[in-house]
Amino acid sequence: MTARLEAQFAFLNDADRLKQVLRATTLVDGSRPENSGEHSWHLALYALVLADQAEPGVDINRVIRMLLIHDLVEIDVGDVPIHSQNGLAHASEATMAAEAKAADRIFGLLPSDIGESLRALWEEFEAAESPDARFAKALDRVQPVMANLMSGGGTWTTYNVTFDQLEARVGSKIARGAPGLWEWVRGKALQFFG
Repeated sequence: MTARLEAQFAFLNDADRLKQVLRATTLVDGSRPENSGEHSWHLALYALVLADQAEPGVDINRVIRMLLIHDLVEIDVGDVPIHSQNGLAHASEATMAAEAKAADRIFGLLPSDIGESLRALWEEFEAAESPDARFAKALDRVQPVMANLMSGGGTWTTYNVTFDQLEARVGSKIARGAPGLWEWVRGKALQFFG
């Protein structure tokens, strides 16, 4: 039991470092960048509140679990903004390889039964093929959109984002997992980009 608890707390203590990872997205008031720990918490709340936007059969408890762990790899890799460098670095092979290596290390801190389960959940989120993962990915994309809308443009201004870029890089993923949500958010974004 002692070795198991040591491993569990080693993981939990390491996970605390997610609070040190600053994201490009700011808080909705634009006062400062959010950190990845805050982002993960906010997304779990998004899932709880926006559960009615999920397709039938989506397990919101699984979605919340995915969202709580989805960015743990940023402890090692950092945040790679979707709109930076024309969005190329975000989905690059190098970034995906670095994130997989981080997942090995971070989930490997846990006892194997927990670590393997959480790693599988992280991989499911990354693949975005299951209904649960598609909804989780949609929420992960919509939260920064809302932050940018509320902060007067935020990173859209920083990275000179156009509406077409937003729709291609973000909108398609939101629409895939939560079409009604994208329809509403798209309207708000169109008003902003006017």
